[in-house]
Amino acid sequence: MGYFLTIDLHGHTTESAKKALDTALKTLSAEVHEVEVVHGYHQGTALRDMVRRYKHPKIARKILGMNQGTTIFIIKQP
Repeated sequence: MGYFLTIDLHGHTTESAKKALDTALKTLSAEVHEVEVVHGYHQGTALRDMVRRYKHPKIARKILGMNQGTTIFIIKQP
């Protein structure tokens, strides 16, 4: 059974949000299988767009759900 992690990017610029994602994924426990990224969308789409274009070797796929303010990263398993 895997765990999930939530990363809240509210209040970040796109640059600081990218650094936060890089750091979180670099230090991610092997037990985490899913990362929910909360980026919001009412204050604009810059963070959402950056998160949905974001690439990292640990991300297997992304889920764009019904909630436009979040994106879910499914993490590759060893």
